[in-house]
Amino acid sequence: MNELKYETSPYLLQHAENPIYWKAWKPETLQQAVTENKLIVLSVGYSACHWCHVMEHESFEDHEVAALMNAHYVSVKVDREERPDVDATYMKAVQIMTGQGGWPMNVVLLPDGRPVWGGTYFRKQQWMETLDQLQQMYRDEPEKMEDYATRLLEGIKQLSLLPPNEEEGIKDPLHIKPLVEKWSRSFDWDYGGYARAPKFMMPNNYLFLQRYGYQTQSKDLLDFVDLTLTRMAWGGLFDTLGGGFSRYSVDMHWHVPHFEKMLYDNGQLMSLYAEAYKRTKNPLYKEVIDKTHFFIKTELTTPEGAFYSAWDADSLNSIGHKEEGAFYTWEKEELKSILGDDFPLFEKVFNINEFGFWEKNQYVLIQTEPLEALSVTLDITEDVLRRKKEQWEQLLYKEREKRHKPGLDDKVLTSWNALMLKGYADAYKATGEKVYVDAAIKNASFITSRLWHENGHLWRTYKNGEARIHAFLEDYAHTANSLISLYQCTFDEQWLNQACQLVNYALEHFFDENRQLFLFNPRGQETLIAAHYETEDNVIPAANSVMANVLYTLSLYYDNAYYEKVALQMLYNVLPGIDYPSAFSNWLNLWLSLSADNKELAICGPDAHENVQEINRLYAPHVLIAATEKPSGLPLLKNRFDNTQNLFYVCQNKTCGLPFTKADETINAITIK
Repeated sequence: MNELKYETSPYLLQHAENPIYWKAWKPETLQQAVTENKLIVLSVGYSACHWCHVMEHESFEDHEVAALMNAHYVSVKVDREERPDVDATYMKAVQIMTGQGGWPMNVVLLPDGRPVWGGTYFRKQQWMETLDQLQQMYRDEPEKMEDYATRLLEGIKQLSLLPPNEEEGIKDPLHIKPLVEKWSRSFDWDYGGYARAPKFMMPNNYLFLQRYGYQTQSKDLLDFVDLTLTRMAWGGLFDTLGGGFSRYSVDMHWHVPHFEKMLYDNGQLMSLYAEAYKRTKNPLYKEVIDKTHFFIKTELTTPEGAFYSAWDADSLNSIGHKEEGAFYTWEKEELKSILGDDFPLFEKVFNINEFGFWEKNQYVLIQTEPLEALSVTLDITEDVLRRKKEQWEQLLYKEREKRHKPGLDDKVLTSWNALMLKGYADAYKATGEKVYVDAAIKNASFITSRLWHENGHLWRTYKNGEARIHAFLEDYAHTANSLISLYQCTFDEQWLNQACQLVNYALEHFFDENRQLFLFNPRGQETLIAAHYETEDNVIPAANSVMANVLYTLSLYYDNAYYEKVALQMLYNVLPGIDYPSAFSNWLNLWLSLSADNKELAICGPDAHENVQEINRLYAPHVLIAATEKPSGLPLLKNRFDNTQNLFYVCQNKTCGLPFTKADETINAITIK
């Protein structure tokens, strides 16, 4: 029978009524395949995935397909967000076999879990024919499958190997320059991002490029980052009415998104826009921060302060059929009716024309010019146009609220919550607005009380009051990283100490001394067919790159030589493999932290928090800040507090100069000139 009704994942529950005898990924399921000597169908997806829904409707709800699968296969459904380890392991196999990957991901395995065939979306007839042929081959010529599985598994293992580093040590960060020059050849100088479609936002790429552009005084790079952030904010990719970004744009213009909204994107993008706002004070970036917060607060925040995972791409249209983007798009006549006499202005601002057209008489709102320029063209003051834009957005938002909302993935994932927590902490540092730090503290309290077991391990997922699944490396890395950022807002040392506890647990349970990298799965837990070491940054930075940055940062706060040694050894191991820099931007960030620009700033005294707020609003990615309003044992602050005056210690290479007594002097000393 179908056993998914016993699960909590919204994606698995979506398939609980399928006629297929689906099972969840667990040791008993895999043992059943061995006992019955049956091939395994492994089908991986996630709740907000449009093509996952399509394949379910076409094949997995079909009784003919079910009869074939039930007779000859053990069928396993996996939510990739719950089990990123399973997803990553078999995605490597699919990429080796087909040269590409994506979701839904469908793989056929031998009973022992080794893959023999795979791909992504399949139409019903192709799916059935393939499954029929594979089960016949397994019956008649099992040795062929066995031989292929052996060779494929070897290929999967090879993908985890890094080329050896034959340099004597880590090169000077000046060697980043040729990598960035190579990288820049893929830039789209018209719309930002990369000169290809679909366009993913890749926030970590722009966090690094912005920092590198600032530290090297590269105006071209900073202009490119601003172009990208502006065009993303203007595009249909960003929901200007209700806030929040969709997952990616299907075109070159950031216009038509793949409409699902993921928590992990919005958390990282809040951090990115916060950093850019610190650098530029561009009101558009502040608008993005505020609107993203509105979406998260309104649609994805639980009463406990946790964050749900996603909004679906699909929703019911006006005639009750599920359709991708139905919630977001507009017909011209509908807009005319709602906006009345303002429609001629509105259509110029939001391109209700050939450029803004999507399909089936539908338009996706996209802005292509700043309001300053539009006001001149439209013969209206910029202030009046700005107020009108705000009124239009409020009016359309209220109208849109009458529609059926997209489906909600209401599970809570630890690493994604940590990314959003960091987004809020970074937004507070940039704006000083208390609502952001309050959201960050509430979420941190949720993670540390509900997702952190008393024996030291984290849980991966939470729903209906229950935490489940032992966490993966990414959960430890992102949570520690977010707690460091929260410390930098509040300078409450409990957050920094908890980050240390998580890192120490990860070192004990995930670190591979031979490879000098962290495993994705904890040692001693369930073993997959091949060990997984996540090193390449993607839409979320790699767990190993995040952990390396965290270790290096904590080494500075705690003067911990072992943390520093591990972080730099990890960087040394990865450097030879950096051929396409966009997949290693977080490693490049760590490398840049070794440059001569980098400093530590210790702020001590009765007004430390007030002074920190002033300095936190500056863009200074090369400066690590610690602060206290009382005596502290933290090595960076120890023996430096004076309750009679404010002291600012600027340190470099573990050496501090005489303290400044004024914030403006300190700012001048840390600013790159």
